[in-house]
Amino acid sequence: MKTTKTIPTFKNEAEEREFWENHDTTEYFDTSKVRAVRFPNLKKSTKSISIRLPEDMLDELKVRANSIDIPYQSFIKILLQEGLVARRA
Repeated sequence: MKTTKTIPTFKNEAEEREFWENHDTTEYFDTSKVRAVRFPNLKKSTKSISIRLPEDMLDELKVRANSIDIPYQSFIKILLQEGLVARRA
């Protein structure tokens, strides 16, 4: 078993962030005890954006989304994800 250093007490999150930016975590945690963890219900954070689209393009997106019974914004996200995956290949 590896001897680890004691983690100091921090006044705030900024102080803790600075500490970990300048120290090696392996000196403070016994990595031999690390195990994989799954968070099956964890949702990705989202951020709202604005995008300008030609009206005819937006109309077509809405029609196609409606034909498969999903909201058009969800349909746009699906198309973007498919495009990103295709670009990776």
